[in-house]
Amino acid sequence: MATGTLHIDLDAIAANWAALDAKTSVETAAVVKADGYGLRADKVALRLTRAGVRRFFVATAEEGIRLRAALGHGFEINVFSGHMDGDTPLIREAGLIPMLNSAEQVTRHRVALPGAAYGVQLDSGMNRLGMEPADWATLRSDLEAGPLTLVMSHLACADEPAHPMNPAQLACFTEMTAGVTVPRSLAATGGVLLGPDYQFDLCRPGVGLYGGFPFADATPVVRLSLPVIQVRDVSAGETVGYGAGWTAERKSKIATLSAGYADGLIRYMSDKALLWAGDTPCKLAGRVSMDLLTVDVSTLDEVPDHLDILGPHQTVDQLADEAATIGYEILTSLGPRYARRYSGDAA
Repeated sequence: MATGTLHIDLDAIAANWAALDAKTSVETAAVVKADGYGLRADKVALRLTRAGVRRFFVATAEEGIRLRAALGHGFEINVFSGHMDGDTPLIREAGLIPMLNSAEQVTRHRVALPGAAYGVQLDSGMNRLGMEPADWATLRSDLEAGPLTLVMSHLACADEPAHPMNPAQLACFTEMTAGVTVPRSLAATGGVLLGPDYQFDLCRPGVGLYGGFPFADATPVVRLSLPVIQVRDVSAGETVGYGAGWTAERKSKIATLSAGYADGLIRYMSDKALLWAGDTPCKLAGRVSMDLLTVDVSTLDEVPDHLDILGPHQTVDQLADEAATIGYEILTSLGPRYARRYSGDAA
């Protein structure tokens, strides 16, 4: 088979949720946007319901309706983007709860779906989504009188514990929500790790569930194995790949693997990233191309059928370092050509 295999441990995701939940004394929800960070939201969410999750967060109403089809009713699905133009039938059909981000969204929701539940997202300093303090002050009493379920905001720098934005946003959110009687939420994964002051009534971890930074103690979730198509001998002085970007300094053995930037293996990692044959590292040799990688396997006595680019020796964040990006991008870019293989309960 000339397709890479992405091994996904659903029990590891559940274990990471439980470990983060144990760091709080409040409810812990789960973020499964971007199709469960690329790992399939339906399978991830079903496993998390068995761990005890009752509230989920997605980015868009379209994601929400797909998740509702997988979960059925009895679970709360919240939509970060709020109530966008065209979302009304999706919100109604799937019983979604939009996080209203502006006065315009408040009007749209109340006109289109009078009496339907909603949350509110506030801007506490990130300047991305959420109501400004002035808008919230104007609308607050009216919003609190309706079926309001949650008031939330989002931290810009939670992955940097000493960053001054964290206490500044905490102070802003605390002031804006003083006296609110519904649950409040500020913490995603990084916020959970900042401690109780940031946890309020509900935490909503995302990337930490999938084994990513800043949850350094996370259980690894994914292993990505790439098939070897061909192995060739290369003489000293010969070049490999586009642009003749890698030159053999000695007689070398080069394996060509089936994967490339079309599969989310970012071109910037050319000549940098490692792949693994068991416990032995093998370095990329030459540029990442659309469908192929070339790897120096000269140190191997025998070249296996597959090499691992993600696994026990290399996490998504370590690979991201070689690609000058973040683990989030590596995870969510893992392409549809990989055969996804699930293990654990609900696999």
